[in-house]
Amino acid sequence: MAYYVVFDVGGTRTKHGLMDQDGELVTSDDYETNCRQLEPFLEAMADVVRQYQRMQDVSGIAISLPGFVDSESGYTEFAGAIIALNGQNVKTLLEEKTSLRVEVENDANCAALAEKYSGHAKDCDSFICMTIGTGVGGGIFANGQLVRGASFRGGEFGMMLTETENGQFTTLNSSASTAGLIRSYKEKQGIPQSTQIDGQEIFEMAKHDPAIEKQLDQWYKRIAIGVYNVATVLNPEKILIGGGVSARPDLLQNIEKHLHTLHAWKNIQVKLETCYYLNQAGMKGALYHFLMKEGQLAPSKKPIH
Repeated sequence: MAYYVVFDVGGTRTKHGLMDQDGELVTSDDYETNCRQLEPFLEAMADVVRQYQRMQDVSGIAISLPGFVDSESGYTEFAGAIIALNGQNVKTLLEEKTSLRVEVENDANCAALAEKYSGHAKDCDSFICMTIGTGVGGGIFANGQLVRGASFRGGEFGMMLTETENGQFTTLNSSASTAGLIRSYKEKQGIPQSTQIDGQEIFEMAKHDPAIEKQLDQWYKRIAIGVYNVATVLNPEKILIGGGVSARPDLLQNIEKHLHTLHAWKNIQVKLETCYYLNQAGMKGALYHFLMKEGQLAPSKKPIH
């Protein structure tokens, strides 16, 4: 049995685990992401790899990253909040540190791969994953193929424009991400942006404060606008919502409430679901990408578990 170290790098925390070749998670943990310094960022990953190597013989490293990721070379032109990786190649850098093969893929593409091979999209040829976290990402499958785009920027839904309540325009990354929700909440409450607030606190306070409830409702509306736009452009069989917020039981209900107020949504006929793997999708998809690059897993194969 082969074992792999898998990373899902986020703008706030980095999840990691030891997975076997069948995609079973042996153990996992996370740590705070160092977004600004390259060497500490790499050394944190190398430390994790060394820890897992004391447990098992590790065959490779699979990484899920935000931003414009060249999945062939490993070069990252832009890595969202992780500015230390802008213009860097984490594949070659980490291979030098660990002497192990490293493969890298965009985080939303990893989520889409996880859902395609063994999740809620395993019977779909055309579907979309929209991931909501520090930013808003997207993975696209069209006619059974992952769409990466001409310069590995396909599915960057977070760059789409949406309107704010004061009539201005901003991106989905700024307004429909959980980071955007937290930033907006701090502005309205007069809280310094440096203050640490968990998004879960906002959801809880909205139950008792009508003003916060209204703000949260506007956030759901912006997500719904993003869902509507990608559905009309790409005509998928279904749209899957991923990221930490996808674990909320009322998420789809609140998004669908706004979708039904948008022009012609009833004629679009797209099924909306949460991702099967929720927060594990990035790690699972990173492993599938690694196995595909090694020739152990082909897009036409049956799902693996």
